[in-house]
Amino acid sequence: MVRAVFKDHCAIVVFGASGDLAKKKTFPALFGLYLHDELPKNIKIFGYARTSIPLDDFKSRIASFIKYKKSPISEQVFSEKKEKFLTLIDYLSGPYDKNTGFKELESKLLEFDSSLLKNSPSGTYNTNDSNKFFSQRLYYLALPPSAFVDVARNLKENNYPEKGTGFAKIIVEKPFGHDLPSARELQSKLAPLWSEDELYRIDHYLGKEMVKNLLVLRFGNEFFGASWSRKHISSIQISFKEPFGTEGRGGYFDKIGIIRDVIQNHLLQVLTLLTIDRPISFDPEAIRDEKVKLLKSISPIDLNDILIAQYDKSLDGTKPSYLDDKTVDPNSKCVTYAAIPINIENERWDGVPIILRAGKALNDGKVEIRIQFKQVARGVFKNIDRNELVIKIQPKEVIYLKINAKLPGLATSTTLTDLDLSYDSRYESFWIPEAYESLIRDCLHDDHSNFVRDDELEVSWKLFTPLLNYLEGPDGPAPVKYPYGARSPPGLDKFLNEHNYKFTNNETYQWPVIRPENL
Repeated sequence: MVRAVFKDHCAIVVFGASGDLAKKKTFPALFGLYLHDELPKNIKIFGYARTSIPLDDFKSRIASFIKYKKSPISEQVFSEKKEKFLTLIDYLSGPYDKNTGFKELESKLLEFDSSLLKNSPSGTYNTNDSNKFFSQRLYYLALPPSAFVDVARNLKENNYPEKGTGFAKIIVEKPFGHDLPSARELQSKLAPLWSEDELYRIDHYLGKEMVKNLLVLRFGNEFFGASWSRKHISSIQISFKEPFGTEGRGGYFDKIGIIRDVIQNHLLQVLTLLTIDRPISFDPEAIRDEKVKLLKSISPIDLNDILIAQYDKSLDGTKPSYLDDKTVDPNSKCVTYAAIPINIENERWDGVPIILRAGKALNDGKVEIRIQFKQVARGVFKNIDRNELVIKIQPKEVIYLKINAKLPGLATSTTLTDLDLSYDSRYESFWIPEAYESLIRDCLHDDHSNFVRDDELEVSWKLFTPLLNYLEGPDGPAPVKYPYGARSPPGLDKFLNEHNYKFTNNETYQWPVIRPENL
């Protein structure tokens, strides 16, 4: 099969270009790739939306979200390339459910193709060479799911290169359905239009540096590979914390909830990479085969073994409760915090509690993995702490391993300290791409490894739909309340302890650097 790799040239069309996602993530990601010379050398970028916007105004909006930050690239080079990048952008408006705008788009795409052909030596871009197709197109749908099918159909009917003259790919954003029936319905409508090879379901967590590092960390280090199983690991947590609430967007969130928003997709994806068996290669399908196999080994979620909560007013009364949001049903039982145990019934993980937990309006904002190892044999060690590997995914990339060591001096007392790899100091001179930058580049290089496959999506919704139906049904339980800004809902520490997580004795923890709490 010919690999559809974008090399010399490409036309990229961003649908929903006037929306927040496109302005804040998609266009800045495209610029990041352009800045580091990771886009094809001949590139044209089109924004498409229903809103009519003058081109200069559109470029100004995009420019306001492209800001310099410390990197190996100087600020002067950044500014120069930003100006050049903006010249590559065009904009057109049109409906999503009619073909009028798509026909205008096709005229612009053909105009771009013609300019390449006209300026290329000996018609290079119009050969049968598999790496030099005439027309190469990437369609990015920064749109709500309600528009996916209309746009996908119109693109296939109006903007798909004729056989032998090029290729096209399409990226769709989550959510990929609301539950299992809706996900199946969406797939049944997309599948006849775009093949699985052409379709890229983007979950931006799979593009985060520390998530992409998991396979190397696990399988590239013998000491981790040898201990990565129920024989040595006592519990795993994958947690997501946000320090803010719905902030006026409760009407949208009320239909989603924290499980759909974060756990069923982002955290479950991290879980698969953390627990799959070693793939036979880095071939995208080899990795995705292992992920599907892992998902199929997860037992049904125990509806009586979950912790769900909803945030209330802050203790000082300055922050509102979830129900204070005027866009929210005053009787809503929407879950803004959930801790869900996952049980993998296979030889490697059977019996290891794995907790996926996520919440809004908490005291901190971070995403991290905690892998706690089993207690060492007692004997000479009476109350020694457990080893724990912590992988911080955001906001700063850090890996540290809590270890026990002898306190310096004449005594034989032990202390808990850590081996620390902080990316911002260790790799200060490196460009660490943002998640969207990394994933768009993967698409350009025809790498599906970090995108969600159709059968993977099916199994994940099978796992979570019964839980969602239970929570959202008429007899669903009421979530416990926790104050805005709390570290966690009441009962979480007890819940984690019951699932074999033992908290560190912080009095003996020797931090590797001087921190305010230790002064």
